[in-house]
Amino acid sequence: MNNLITLLEKQKQQLDSLTVLLESELHLIGTRDAESLTSVINDKSALLEAIAVTDKTIEQQVEKHPDWATEQEIKDLFDKINQSLSQCKFRTEINQKAVEQGQLRLQHLRSLLLESRAKETMTYDKSGKPKGGSSGKSVTA
Repeated sequence: MNNLITLLEKQKQQLDSLTVLLESELHLIGTRDAESLTSVINDKSALLEAIAVTDKTIEQQVEKHPDWATEQEIKDLFDKINQSLSQCKFRTEINQKAVEQGQLRLQHLRSLLLESRAKETMTYDKSGKPKGGSSGKSVTA
């Protein structure tokens, strides 16, 4: 049973570390620091793999000793782990929304730039009506 308690405590620590990484990730999304964000994402991926391994090991321990799941100390640890997991899910949703908002801002900026560029190439025909076109045949991009 001590082995299971150790594994559960390890998983709780891993989830707490994941929460810290998710907070850092949100900050880096906001500052648009691509290099640091890539590093945090790599750390997060490695941590998620470690959590999956720990989770599989816990599952094997519980399968071998199903009566351990009724122990109060183990129930309390499972509750704490579930709370940490809920916190990680919540922070992941926030990060997802932040990324989506960033993408929307970039699309808006892109459309504004294209619109501005289109206005710059606007010319008028002989009758004074606006017509799109290049500013000159000799000008190339």
